[in-house]
Amino acid sequence: MTDTEEKPQQPRHSPFVLDHEAQRAADIQLRIADKITAFAGSMNFVYIHAIVFTLWMLFVESSPWPTLTLIVSLEAIFLSTFVMIGQNRQGAFQQAKADHDFDTAEAGLETNTDLTRSIHQLTTEIHRHVIPTPSGTVGNGVASPGESSE
Repeated sequence: MTDTEEKPQQPRHSPFVLDHEAQRAADIQLRIADKITAFAGSMNFVYIHAIVFTLWMLFVESSPWPTLTLIVSLEAIFLSTFVMIGQNRQGAFQQAKADHDFDTAEAGLETNTDLTRSIHQLTTEIHRHVIPTPSGTVGNGVASPGESSE
């Protein structure tokens, strides 16, 4: 890649998301759960199971259904647990992100309100000093241009 070519941009994440990812990476249990959930949610998982179950029924047991049913039931219990763990973590992350976004929006709203009030105050002051009043004087008591101050 030369200096003139554009580098592919990495997706930008908020500091909150980066902190959350760092916390997840630091916990070995969460890393293991993430890997299992990622694999269990892939087509490779489906293919491997289809092949293993077919081989099991054809070559391992003459009456495979009781043992196979037990294995599949236990696997379903564990996989559903991992799915629920993932959903709980995702829900907690979404709530924390929503709270962070709300705090950020509130801070921005407060800043905008303060700026709007300051602009209004400055505009009022400028208006008072520049625009003539009905008595012919500028807002600060000085005669307008072209008029005598008598």
